[in-house]
Amino acid sequence: MRFALEALFAEVPAEQVEEARAFYRTRPAGRGPASWEELREVRAKRPAPRAAEPPAVEETAEAAGVCVPVRILMPSGGPPRGVYLDIHGGGFYMDSAAHGDVRNRELADALGVAVVSVDYRLAPEHPWPAAPDDCEAAALWLLGEAGARFGTSRPAIGGTSAGATLALTTLLRLRDRGAADRFTGAALRFGTYDLSARTPAGRRIADEYFLRAYAGHVADRTVPDLSPLYGDLGGLPPTLLVVGAEDVLLEDNLALAARLSAAGNDVDLRVYPEAPHGFTAHPTALAATALDDIASWLRDRITGP
Repeated sequence: MRFALEALFAEVPAEQVEEARAFYRTRPAGRGPASWEELREVRAKRPAPRAAEPPAVEETAEAAGVCVPVRILMPSGGPPRGVYLDIHGGGFYMDSAAHGDVRNRELADALGVAVVSVDYRLAPEHPWPAAPDDCEAAALWLLGEAGARFGTSRPAIGGTSAGATLALTTLLRLRDRGAADRFTGAALRFGTYDLSARTPAGRRIADEYFLRAYAGHVADRTVPDLSPLYGDLGGLPPTLLVVGAEDVLLEDNLALAARLSAAGNDVDLRVYPEAPHGFTAHPTALAATALDDIASWLRDRITGP
């Protein structure tokens, strides 16, 4: 068998690939905070989130004995045709649901869906399992509220970076409750799926502070609730995996795609050339194409027949 990474590349116009190559050639490589002191400084300097118009509605979701703040954005053009549960990124230790309001407003209006974003607790103040507990509670709340509150029984879930990890661990928890099949799809952007550093992919990020902040107290990080790659991955909804060819987490996503497929799931893996971690937030035409691809995939799952 012959295999080449290029065979997995998403279809992107050549001029967008060249533009991205030029953009990243001059853009300094970023890194996350490397200590608690740096994390506090980064948090303090983070600009206030931009408000969406119409704005998000803040509520508290409660399920399984957990209360978690959520932000709800309804589509401007009429009643929702579906609902999307969004889990933000930030290494488990940064960011907030409010910072995704503008992006989620665009998604709500483009797809005609309600978007519910989860303000889960952050490490190191609230290490694992606080974040997956909050995300599970929000998902259970949504499943209970979707029909009466949003007039739909077609929820989907997704997340970015750490949010993708949490979205997958949430689905594993729901699967064990017999409820994962109620989600029509999962759109996961460049998540990390081995936090144990036992695989070659996991060892590439083994020294990152976010791992110590989130899971430094856990002796065995191969538990699937931390490292989904080690779990039983059967019985999950259709999954879209989006990752850049230059992402430090590329191998992790390739491994997850293989494991999801081997477990009998419907998996769509899309690798974007020249793209590093977090590329969908960068000001390139390549990022815009990837976002359009994700929206189209979600539309087919959420508002499909």
